[in-house]
Amino acid sequence: MAKKAIEKIERAVFGGGCFWCTEAVFKMLKGVISVTPGYAGGSKPNPSYEEICGGETGHAEVIRVEYAPSKISYDDLLTVFFATHDSTTVNRQGGDVGPQYRSIILYANEAQKAEAERFIRNLNSSSPQGQLIVTEVKPLDRFWPAEDYHRDYYAQNPDQPYCRTVISPKLKKVKEKFAKLLKSQGE
Repeated sequence: MAKKAIEKIERAVFGGGCFWCTEAVFKMLKGVISVTPGYAGGSKPNPSYEEICGGETGHAEVIRVEYAPSKISYDDLLTVFFATHDSTTVNRQGGDVGPQYRSIILYANEAQKAEAERFIRNLNSSSPQGQLIVTEVKPLDRFWPAEDYHRDYYAQNPDQPYCRTVISPKLKKVKEKFAKLLKSQGE
């Protein structure tokens, strides 16, 4: 009997504003095995949501994406990341304001760092008159999972006003723009 090949799994960490939004977006993508909201990029160990909201920990709201590179590339993840938030504003995504909402990529290895930096250079050079990308690219020091009530927030609260007015329209755009990257039924 032949052994089943073990699929390679990689991790990527992105912060693009409220992690309820980014979690909902990335959970839709084929090859994504799990998405965990959390905190990273700051100095305080094991921060709480309340501490993050205070803006004093240095952490951003982020998601940790576990994915199969045989099914979705890091470049595809970057494409969706940059297309689903405003990477040209400092410490702000729409009505969410503060350093916890900054645009940030926390890389796991030098290959991710190089690819993220290349991606940003290409975006900046593609529109010389446009606003420059302000996304931070930093090494991932530590990821702190968010409290349980933040996990699957959109799926559990689709009728909550923030979900209806901010997340639902974003998901609709992702479905239209990235249909080829979406999970199929039952995946």
